[in-house]
Amino acid sequence: MLLEYLKRIFLQPKSVNSEDISPEEALLINFRVIVTEFADNVESSGGEKLTQYLKTCEGISAYYFDQPFDKSFLNLESRTLFDLIDKGQNILDKSNADILIWGRREGGKIRLNFQTPFQYETFGDGYCSLLDSLYLPMSFFEEHQKNHQSLLMLLYGAIISSLNLTEKTRQLQKKYLLKKIIASLSADNSSKYLSVEYLPYIMNFLGLIYLSYCGQHPQEKDLKIVKNLLDTALAHNNLINTPLHLGCIYLHLGQMHSLAASHFAKKPANAYRQAITNFRLAQKYLGKYTYPYDYGQISYKLSDLFYNYWRQKEDLQALRDAVFHLRETEKTFTYALFPDFWSHIQGKLGYLLTLLSNVALSNEIAELAIAAYKNQQKIITEKRDPFTWAQIQEKIGDIYLRQGRKEASKDDLEEALEYFHDALYVFENMSRTEDIKRLTSSINKTSNLISYH
Repeated sequence: MLLEYLKRIFLQPKSVNSEDISPEEALLINFRVIVTEFADNVESSGGEKLTQYLKTCEGISAYYFDQPFDKSFLNLESRTLFDLIDKGQNILDKSNADILIWGRREGGKIRLNFQTPFQYETFGDGYCSLLDSLYLPMSFFEEHQKNHQSLLMLLYGAIISSLNLTEKTRQLQKKYLLKKIIASLSADNSSKYLSVEYLPYIMNFLGLIYLSYCGQHPQEKDLKIVKNLLDTALAHNNLINTPLHLGCIYLHLGQMHSLAASHFAKKPANAYRQAITNFRLAQKYLGKYTYPYDYGQISYKLSDLFYNYWRQKEDLQALRDAVFHLRETEKTFTYALFPDFWSHIQGKLGYLLTLLSNVALSNEIAELAIAAYKNQQKIITEKRDPFTWAQIQEKIGDIYLRQGRKEASKDDLEEALEYFHDALYVFENMSRTEDIKRLTSSINKTSNLISYH
């Protein structure tokens, strides 16, 4: 009996600490959800029925997307996944929704996937991939809802946990709803049967629900629950239809170990290694040519993990790996398609290459760092964001200063002086006292070095 098993494994939420919000604040929660129809060239009302249910859920405004569209791209294993992402983003843009629910009929099951705005380039409090699939029986959308209260609550939790929010207030609202959902799932006394074939997908989403709830302020026992749920999903991998679902589970295990390393690991280097191992396993199933957005986003996370591992162990190869994975990220999130995120990647790349050039004593790597920072300025222009632009100018100046001092190069020192003066002009116009003081010191130091040549 699957639901009884869920009740045993899903502990009471006493182990999770949360910032509560007041009853008055709770009334203000309003996440916009768009539901598409589930049928694939078959007349159906499953999407409408789900929308009706969601209208009864606290903190949700649900709308049914009733405009006709070609559903042929709902196959996650085809190259038309790009079309799905773009089509979903258009719907999210027009509706100003927080989440879009895609549905696809697969035999007697419905597969649900959850898309959020700019899912692969916005790093909020979300852990869910568009590829994370929740399978539910078709009867769930045909029978009376009271017959499936546990599954209804699970679906509600899947939706809320899939939200990817950046605003602190909305993140607290999300945690407030998840706390109530976890309490409801824990107290469930349902005796309905559900075939074991659904278990790995349900375990994956239960892990996501708990991970989303405790993600910002986890305790060790919280992440043990997450690991227990995800390990249970992996233990039933023989029931998983396609490899991409395995990739999603390993992705969340990587996220869990990454949290452990960041918050309370006694030996963070070990936790970083475990996170790296699971993210690499995820990429084994979510390859760069089949699922490039997931692959690229995992590469971004791997870059951070290798950087943090380098800080712990001063392992030069780890710093090289951090650069490699950021390079992998920029292959997916290109200047043409993702200009703002690409600019962000270039800034991080400039920083990592600067570190690597200092450790490896390499002029060539220093030039690559300068090129990355200049790439960042293709988006962060002086007119658009003068302060950030000036900060980048100062970073480039610092690189030239180090090169000039190391190589006794007057040309490099003069380049540094030019970049420093550009930055100083902006800081003076903005009356940035501390920045002016720091930069004036760098200018004086550079000028003194030039005078020796």
